[in-house]
Amino acid sequence: MNATELGLPMAVPAEGLPARVRIHEVGARDGLQNEKATVPVEVKAEFVRRLAGTGLTTIEATSFVHPKWVPQLADAEQLFPAVADLPVELPVLVPNERGLDRALALGARRVAVFASATESFAKANLNRTVDEALAMFEPVVARAKGADVHVRGYLSMCFGDPWEGAVPVEQVVKVCRALLDMGCDELSLGDTIGVATPGHVSALLTSLFDAGVPVETLGVHFHDTYGQALSNTYAALQHGVTTVDASAGGLGGCPYAKSATGNLATEDLVWMLRGLGIDTGVDLGSLVATSVWMAAHLGRPSPSRTVRALAGPGDDSDQEK
Repeated sequence: MNATELGLPMAVPAEGLPARVRIHEVGARDGLQNEKATVPVEVKAEFVRRLAGTGLTTIEATSFVHPKWVPQLADAEQLFPAVADLPVELPVLVPNERGLDRALALGARRVAVFASATESFAKANLNRTVDEALAMFEPVVARAKGADVHVRGYLSMCFGDPWEGAVPVEQVVKVCRALLDMGCDELSLGDTIGVATPGHVSALLTSLFDAGVPVETLGVHFHDTYGQALSNTYAALQHGVTTVDASAGGLGGCPYAKSATGNLATEDLVWMLRGLGIDTGVDLGSLVATSVWMAAHLGRPSPSRTVRALAGPGDDSDQEK
């Protein structure tokens, strides 16, 4: 009998936290994009379907980038139609107008652009300055909004940059305001290399609120490089944030930032939120089974502590593919 069958974790609500959190699941896109071996499109589609079956309501499906830059996601045109019938939100990344054209042609209703808070990462990721990247996104966002499509703005390197080091809070706030002013409906604050700590999270959110950024437009995207993803998430919850990005099984990294390790594992997040009495609508057992299944296809155990604890020894390799 595992912990959840014993009624664990016990729900002990903490004062001042939201009653419900929406998990923005990124495993199928951010989680898989850096895999060296090509994951067959049929496996990706089944992964998305299984994730949808866990109760997740927002599942980032793929990215319409040029195949040269992210070969793993070269099958976007095949994958998206294979999952488009699911009763969940299926955001996709669009780096430019060509990517937007491809996404809209397949009926995508939620897209995301990918900006940087630092010049070094903007150069590495987009081969542009921060301002040039924002200028590139303006027509993308305008056209998407004109088509009544929801737009998310990802912002990388909000807490630290592998080339520049510490990133001034006011620098992050400036780019956040630019993304909102051009029409983004939502922002995701990325700790791309996992160096944030709770005090830094609090300081950034406070500065964003002071700059007129509504809390309901904000999501957080933490990597667990230094084991801080859950504590940083808790700090964000204390400030009223109700959208948290996570990746099933803790998959993922960043192809343009070599020090970026896996994303916050969705299972670890759900375990913490369940213990706080916060509703997610996600069935933890089903989610763990999905990550075990995906780990078998990838040929390695899930890095998620919760998956390992609940799945038991041997399950990662013995699960039928």
